[in-house]
Formats: sequence, C-alpha cells, structure tokens
Amino acid sequence: MWNRILLVPALLLSVLLWLPQGSNLAAVPAAEGDSASERHPFHVSKCLMQYKPEQQSIQISMHIFLDDLELALEQAGDEDLYLCTGREAAHADRALAAYLNRHFQIKVNGKPADYEFIGKEISDDLAAVWCYMEATEVPAVESLDVRYSVLLDTYSDQKNLANIDWPNGKTGTLLFQEGAEQQRITL
Repeated sequence: MWNRILLVPALLLSVLLWLPQGSNLAAVPAAEGDSASERHPFHVSKCLMQYKPEQQSIQISMHIFLDDLELALEQAGDEDLYLCTGREAAHADRALAAYLNRHFQIKVNGKPADYEFIGKEISDDLAAVWCYMEATEVPAVESLDVRYSVLLDTYSDQKNLANIDWPNGKTGTLLFQEGAEQQRITL
C-alpha cells in the first residue's frame, strides 16, 4: 500500500499532514444518518498512467473511495452494486466500466484512445477500490489529453490527481477539479 501512497503528490500530502496524528485515509464507520462527507472530510481520487513503449500501451491504475464511487454509481442509476464484496451484483463491472468511460477519457496526439477495463480490487485498507485499465496500440506519444471528471458531479470539492510516468524519466502530475476537468500535457 505504501508504494501507492508515494505516488500521491503534494496536495494529498498536505491533507495527510493536516489530519490528526494516527488518522488514516480509510472511511470510518458512520453513525446512523451520517453522510459520506462526514466519514472522510475530503474527496480525492488518484490515478497513475504509465506508457509502456515495448507494448505500445498506456496502463492506468485508478484509486477511488468506495463509498463515494457507490454514491456516484447510484446517482447514475446503478443501485445495490455492493462493489468488492461477496454480494457484488453480476453487472457491477459493466456498470463501473461504463461510469469510467463517461468520466475518464484520453487522447493521444489529438486522437481518442480507447481503453479496456481490465478489472478492480479492493485497497489494502478496504476503504477504496483500485481500477485497472489499458489503452493498447498506442504509438509514440507526443501529447496526451486527459479528461478526468470522476466524482466531480457528485462532490463540488472533489479533486482528481493523475500522475504521469513516461519513459526516460519523464513524469508529471495533473490536478482535475470542477471547472478544470480536462488537461493537456506535451511530452
């Protein structure tokens, strides 16, 4: 788990430093009637995008808090999915993949790059889900456009962080939020 947290840029680090000592990012059990925002006071998702030139692919790992994601999916009409549990609905992966396709898009060199939803797994702290996607047949990348609006229609204070890891040590971090859902990076 710690190797994933090291990918989080300074914004999330400042949030971690703000939390009382001994706190963690996990959503604590809520009392009856508590809202999701009272369980964790900030709304953040993060993803890592890595270009693999030998495979001509972009591999994407996205971390989203489960309670926030379930609420967003419910608002989109997909109720009772019970993600990452023994009661998970049979169509949960299709619903999650459809949500991600609506709220996370990439263009390589100005052309849309479709990606495949590979799968998901629960995070080590059981509070979030890791979603894995891959765009294949990606030529040498000169520019990358990313639209990352995951949960932005659910929480007005939502922040999405994308860490870009390219060959030859090229890295970068993009911040997405309300009013800034799309960004371009030139490599």
